[in-house]
Amino acid sequence: MCADYTPIGEEDLDAFLNAGLDVGGCDLFPEAFPGFMAPIIRQAHDGPRHIEFALACYGMVPHWADIKLARHTYNARTETVASKPSFRNAWKHKHFCIVPAANFFEPCYETGKAVRWRIEQAQGRPLGIGGIWEWKADGPDGLPLLSFSMLTINADKHPLMKRFHKPREEKRMPVILEPQQYHDWLEGALQNDAAAFAPYPADQLVAVADPLPHAPRRIYNLPPDACGAIDSRKSLPCMQRIVRILRGSLRR
Repeated sequence: MCADYTPIGEEDLDAFLNAGLDVGGCDLFPEAFPGFMAPIIRQAHDGPRHIEFALACYGMVPHWADIKLARHTYNARTETVASKPSFRNAWKHKHFCIVPAANFFEPCYETGKAVRWRIEQAQGRPLGIGGIWEWKADGPDGLPLLSFSMLTINADKHPLMKRFHKPREEKRMPVILEPQQYHDWLEGALQNDAAAFAPYPADQLVAVADPLPHAPRRIYNLPPDACGAIDSRKSLPCMQRIVRILRGSLRR
């Protein structure tokens, strides 16, 4: 499972899809944990090949669920995503998104205890992780909430990813897309394409020990200045108020 990753920075978001998005002024956290707001890219509704950039809660929150569910729904197994109550609506309606990431983190137990390792693209390029999104009309404080989950696949035989997670536990890794797959992924054309869910080549990834320096602060415990002069108990609704939907055309 992937419970911690680094969203790509503002300066990289536009170049990521070569889409002409103006992303200036968006407040992004240096790392994303379940319950944090992070950027996703999804298909827009105003025409073919149009995309949207938006901040969304890391962890799926269906219309019937409380925001606390995000602590458990940040990953969706591709083997069961079509049937699990938390994910099946998004899968059925092809609510696909791309999670732009500089890297992601996994625990390694080779020393006998859990040590956080950072995994990234070998050439330093951003990773496009395949995800699904959901919309909840009545989120915290009655405000709408956009949320997402990363899709994961089995990695028991992956030369690199099999090193992570506890011994004797199943190994997992996120679905990592190739740039030429982005457009079809967002349109839902790859939903039943096995190639889209193939393990990312091990020789295209590098991993290095990167212990977590301190315990993460959840979104609802952030200081008031994270969202401006507002009570810290309302941090998540505040983030929803400043969500900016930025539109552009996906260019090849």
